[in-house]
Amino acid sequence: MDRISIIGLGPVGLVTAVCVARKGYNVVGIDLDDERLKQIRNAEPPFFEPHLAEYLKDVVGNGRLLVTRDPNSSAECDLTFITVGTPSNSDGSIDLTYVAHAATMIGRSLRQTHCNQLVVVKSTVAPGTARNIVKPALEGESGKTAGKDFGLCSNPEFLQEGNAVHDTEFPDRIVIGSDDPGAIKRLEELYNEMYGQEMPPTIRTTYENAELIKYANNAFLATKVSFINCIAGIAERVPHADVRTVAAGIGLDRRIGAQFLNAGLGWGGSCFPKDLDALVAFSRALGHSPELVEAVIVTNRRQSEKGVQLAKQALTSLCGRTVALLGLAFKPNTDDMRKAVSIPIVEKLLSEGATVVAYDPAAMPNAREIFRDRIKYARNPIECLHEADCCMIVTEWNEFKTILPSTFVEQMRSPIVIDGRRIYDVDEFARTGVRLLAVGLGPRA
Repeated sequence: MDRISIIGLGPVGLVTAVCVARKGYNVVGIDLDDERLKQIRNAEPPFFEPHLAEYLKDVVGNGRLLVTRDPNSSAECDLTFITVGTPSNSDGSIDLTYVAHAATMIGRSLRQTHCNQLVVVKSTVAPGTARNIVKPALEGESGKTAGKDFGLCSNPEFLQEGNAVHDTEFPDRIVIGSDDPGAIKRLEELYNEMYGQEMPPTIRTTYENAELIKYANNAFLATKVSFINCIAGIAERVPHADVRTVAAGIGLDRRIGAQFLNAGLGWGGSCFPKDLDALVAFSRALGHSPELVEAVIVTNRRQSEKGVQLAKQALTSLCGRTVALLGLAFKPNTDDMRKAVSIPIVEKLLSEGATVVAYDPAAMPNAREIFRDRIKYARNPIECLHEADCCMIVTEWNEFKTILPSTFVEQMRSPIVIDGRRIYDVDEFARTGVRLLAVGLGPRA
């Protein structure tokens, strides 16, 4: 297998295209966004992701990655990945328009070729999509039969924004769903070629199980975050309690694990909110009420209010006060602000009459598109802190972790820090005269 096409060059598609090309395959990326295509041809990533810029420059420079808007470019490829977006409908259900359109385009290109192509759905889709939407579209447009003239697999991705390149190069598992053993074997052979001795565990299953695994995976991770934030709410009311210590204690239990037990202002981004809403909508359509998943969503929605509550607790009133926000992206190592908790925080601060000054190492251009001139934008953390009445840590970028307590004292009008991501040592800050309020921190003596 040498020629691979990828339809949809968003965060998943472009990272996949670049990493596959770096493995020595010839990749053609297909997208209908002309501006995005222009950026990629110039080896300029349309979004921030660690290592993506240097890797993109390599594969564009050596010709391993070519991009186009022509869907027929996939016709002679051995394999085509579908990595288009799956946005939410107004009721939270998943919009499969782009997936259906991609399948239609691929089906038309298959009609023109004798190549027994393998079509792989990597987009996050509701269970039943590959079987009931993609497969009929491919067969109807091509006049060919799945399992005989082409293969079809569901192969969900498990990439973390901010770590997507590493996750693609070193996956912790591969899930392949199909009712065609030959298609599963072909895709597994590709991954064996790519990963060799580092081939991760592989699950071979049905389309539906593969599709549901992706939703269950994200719902469980989101549940861990909301759970520890629930415990944080208890800890805040218990003298001398600290949710960080509680999380460390339960995280050592092998049945629980330490990952995603970081209390804070809640989760956001393009995956958790969309995927949990879609899982709820899908469940309800089946006549099932997923109470636990619904509770996870409600808990998270309330958590973003915590930062503003702590700021009001420290300042009594926010009207006329200047609040410095360190971090705007929904997580570090990305410029993505989709469903970022910074958005409701800013809106609430502005409604309370506060002046907001913000800084983020990567997300400032996206923030300007959202907030326009309603907030002020700093060029660095020090400028952001200058003469502020309160500072709130919204995103746990590494560069914020190294800010010394003395810096807050020197720069701020009143050194009050709301540690919304628990990145600072409480005792160290207390010794230097900084008033530190934090998520999950009980009253001190």
